[in-house]
Amino acid sequence: MHAPRAAAAGRTASPTTARLINDRLALQLLQSEGPLTAGQLKSLTGLSRPTVADLVERLQEAGLIAVVGESGAQRRGPNARLYGIVADRAHLVGLDLRTHSITVAVADLLGRVRTEHTVAIGPDGTPDTAVVTALAAVDKALATAGAHAPHTIAVGAPGLVDPATGRLAGTDWTSSWHVGLVGALRARTGVAVLLENEVNLAAIAEQRHGAAGDRDTFVLLWLGHGTGAAVVLDGALRRGASGGTGEIGFLPVPGTGALPSASGCDGGFHSLAGSAAICALAAEHGLSPGDATRPADGVNDPSPGNAAGSEGTNEPSSGNAAGADGANEPSSRNAAGADGMHEPTPGAEATDGPPAESLVRAAVAAGDAGAAFLDALAARIALGVAAVSAVLDPGCVVLGGEVGRGGGAELAERVTGHLARLSPLRTDVRAGAVGGRAVLLGAVLAARDAAQNDLFGAAGPEAAPRP
Repeated sequence: MHAPRAAAAGRTASPTTARLINDRLALQLLQSEGPLTAGQLKSLTGLSRPTVADLVERLQEAGLIAVVGESGAQRRGPNARLYGIVADRAHLVGLDLRTHSITVAVADLLGRVRTEHTVAIGPDGTPDTAVVTALAAVDKALATAGAHAPHTIAVGAPGLVDPATGRLAGTDWTSSWHVGLVGALRARTGVAVLLENEVNLAAIAEQRHGAAGDRDTFVLLWLGHGTGAAVVLDGALRRGASGGTGEIGFLPVPGTGALPSASGCDGGFHSLAGSAAICALAAEHGLSPGDATRPADGVNDPSPGNAAGSEGTNEPSSGNAAGADGANEPSSRNAAGADGMHEPTPGAEATDGPPAESLVRAAVAAGDAGAAFLDALAARIALGVAAVSAVLDPGCVVLGGEVGRGGGAELAERVTGHLARLSPLRTDVRAGAVGGRAVLLGAVLAARDAAQNDLFGAAGPEAAPRP
């Protein structure tokens, strides 16, 4: 609550810049604290009463805030009015692209998800057919949310994203329909379409709402069908010169009997910690896919690869609804959960998760019977973590992805033990806390940040409402 005020303190600026700073400060507080009175804004910002009155008027004229109620049942008048951000001022779209599925989330300006929709992409269809199917999923989600058009779209996809062009690079390793979909969205909507590597988005989610919430520097190690990593240093996501930061699958490691090449990561860390390698390791310890089951709660997580099916729509709960004026209301209904996203529909069956996930879960549930397998897996993972620690010394590594989530604290503790014998650098290894929807949540957060930077930065009567 006090961070925005501290950041703005002591600045000397022109009257126009000062107004923009004050408006942004007030909007940040209204987002973090919920609806506030003018008196509360005065107290929290340290601004004078006339300055607060002016900014409230400006933000109302800009369509960014509205009166959403009063501060007490017995109070009336201007001083009791509660102001909240008009959540429907803009709608955001987050996309999680998998090889055989797409999950779409539509959120409001506060990042609250109004609807979520997952569609399977048939492996036998053409790239053009897949693009048409994906665009239909986006349209359906927008219609369900009552959104005419999105302000910002954020897309999470596997593969390298060129920082210079914002386009997918290394397309030999990515699905061609992903490239086609991003191009179609940019051509069709005419709005900002942000493209980001999926693991980077998951790292954003873990930092905002998960295991790395107390860290400005950490690495997210993704363990799913393949392997990947996201690097956050001093609070900033680091992508590298070509967007390849975190391509840990190509890391040469002992125990694979080969070396990776420029055209493939076989022989690298991927060959130790990818899903196929983990399944082979499980077989060596007497575990087979037939012994494993999906998570006991039966909940479909629209995480990388998990598709609910062609009708896998998760409707918004009543807790996500804004008031009649579209502004956030002064009640517990301001958020659907810790991550601002409603729960997925129970009972939907995942179709594209890595087989290793269920094996790791079964080993954890088996206790002593699965200990040897988990220990052998932890020793492999520790090789990758040790390399990351030696180069970056992040102090914290989060195990994400389906396998990291499936192993939980049990796997993280075993990795910590092996790492202590490999590296002199103290590194806290943690299980991811966001869950299987980390990529989607990260996409929504990225879209929200971009939209708010656009709208909040231009707050004032000179800012024309965006259609």
